This record gives sequence, C-alpha cells and structure tokens, in this order.
Amino acid sequence: MDKKLTIVIPMAGLGTRLRPHTWSKPKPLVSVAGKAVLGHVLDMFGSLPPAQLELVFIVGYLGEQVTAYLHTHYPHLKAHFVEQKERKGQSHALYLARAHLQGPTLMIFVDTIMEADFSFLENPPAEGIAWVKPVENPRRFGVVVPDEEGYIRRLIEKPDDDRYNLAVVGCYYFPEGRDLAAAVETQIARDIQTKGEYYLADAINLMLDQGLKMRTVEVETWLDAGTPEALLETNRYLLSSGRDNTAEALRPGITLIPPVYIHPESTVEASVIGPYVSIGKGSHVSQAVLSDSIIDDGAQVNEVTLQNSLIGRYARVQGRPYRLNIGDHTQLSL
Repeated sequence: MDKKLTIVIPMAGLGTRLRPHTWSKPKPLVSVAGKAVLGHVLDMFGSLPPAQLELVFIVGYLGEQVTAYLHTHYPHLKAHFVEQKERKGQSHALYLARAHLQGPTLMIFVDTIMEADFSFLENPPAEGIAWVKPVENPRRFGVVVPDEEGYIRRLIEKPDDDRYNLAVVGCYYFPEGRDLAAAVETQIARDIQTKGEYYLADAINLMLDQGLKMRTVEVETWLDAGTPEALLETNRYLLSSGRDNTAEALRPGITLIPPVYIHPESTVEASVIGPYVSIGKGSHVSQAVLSDSIIDDGAQVNEVTLQNSLIGRYARVQGRPYRLNIGDHTQLSL
C-alpha cells in the first residue's frame, strides 16, 4: 500500500432503539457474539496492514468509553477522535472530521457488519465504490440509480417507489478524501438537507455531478445491530460463522447445544446453554436454561429459563425453583 488509507467511522448516534442498553454504553460497544459491535467492524479490515491505516472515529454520547475500548483492544491502530455534539446528520459528522479526510478514504457506519474482502485496498483504486445489497423493500433504505454502464448516476435516500432495489449498506470508498470534504462543505454551505438532516447521499450526488466515477460492489451478507431483534439475528449468524467455541467452552456439569460463545473467564454451572447463546467475560450462570440470548460481561443469571433475551453488563437475573404436585392429565404452563 503506497498511500495511507483513512477509515472514517461515524458513531455519534444515541442508539435509542437499543435502550435500555444504550443508556450506560454507546451503541458501538453493545455486545454480540462475544465482542463489541465496533470490534466486529474493525476486524473486517484485518487483511490490511495496520501501519498503513488511519482511523477517524466520530463519537458522541459516552464517547470516552469508545476511546477506552480502542486503547485496550486495538492499541496498534492509529486513531483520531472527533466529537459530534449536535446530531445534524451524516454529512455534518464528516464536516466536523474534514481535517482528517485526505487521500484514499473509506467511510463505514458503525452498525454495518458485512462480509467483504477489503484486501484490494492495499492498492487503492481510482474509482469510488458503494457496497450494496438487493432488497425487497427499498423504501426503507438509500438506493443507487445506475446508468447504462453500471456506474452510479445518483443516490436516493428512502425512495417513494421500488423502481431501484440496490440498497447502500453504509460503506463507501472515495479515491480522494479531500473531494469528500469539499462536497460536505458545499452541501452545508448550500443547506442541502433531506428530511431535515444533512445526508451523505446528497454530498455524494454533488460529487457525481462533478464527475466522480463510482461503481457498486454487491455483498451477500449484511448484518444490522440497531435493534434488539436485529442484534439477536446478528448474534445467530456470527455464532454460526466462526465465533462458536463449543469445544473449548465445554466443562463438567453443563450441556452445550452449539453454536455458542462462552468467554473463558466466565463461570457456568449446572446449566443448559444454546443454541445461539453468547456469554461475556466475568459472567456467572448457574442452574439456567438459555437459548438465543446474549449475556454481557459481569452479568449473573441464576435459576431461570431465558430465550430471545439481552442481559446487560453486571445485570442480575435471579429466578426461583418451583415445587409442583400435579395429578394425571394436568396441563401446566409456567
């Protein structure tokens, strides 16, 4: 890689759809499959030489936790931090970070987890790229409008019809970050907003009008981590795709139904765990039956049956055993 690659990750949102978990930690640090969402995003770039990367994190609410996480888990990455105090949209976030936008630049939203090969960025291409996925209901997303040669003619944020079904997944590559910085400066100077916010799609449309060549790359797997339901679905996928550690986690007195992830420094006793369960560092689980759930670091779960559940850091869930004396043909639901 001759030039440094700048990777910009906006993450200043409040994560309201994941409350109550995001009252005490920012959305990037919500746990899934035994690791913070941000960790999964950063690991997607593991094929690139770390010395050639510069990370720019646009943080907001509880941003100091993100800084501490990165210093602890990714100390080898060169990182800059920019605070977005007012949430005025995606382009506003990039505007605040414009001093760091130079050279080949990739921007990815922190809740975009996908399967993609980024190794080609060791030799950054001269054309822009937007990663996309065909969807059945494009009205919920931003979509691309291709031209006859397959290049992007325009981006539309949450279209009113379903003529175009290639949704942008929240990851873009720009050959020159300064051009992106100039576009967001122009967008804000002209007050170009969509539905009351400065959307990145409008800045990219300015760049396309000025001659940017941008193509699409389709991804097969695009995971979301923005709601409890999506988080559990992503947990299921990641556990099924390499995060399962059933063989290492098996210990006397418990039954594991793979796939599961159990941190080596957790305690699990007299329980049935799985499938699709993640248990974090320092957790204590005893006499429990857990499936399709995420148990975060330091949580205590005792004498309960849980399914489709999210248990936050250092939370305590305590059940109680039942004593039953029932006769023939009884039907009982607990």
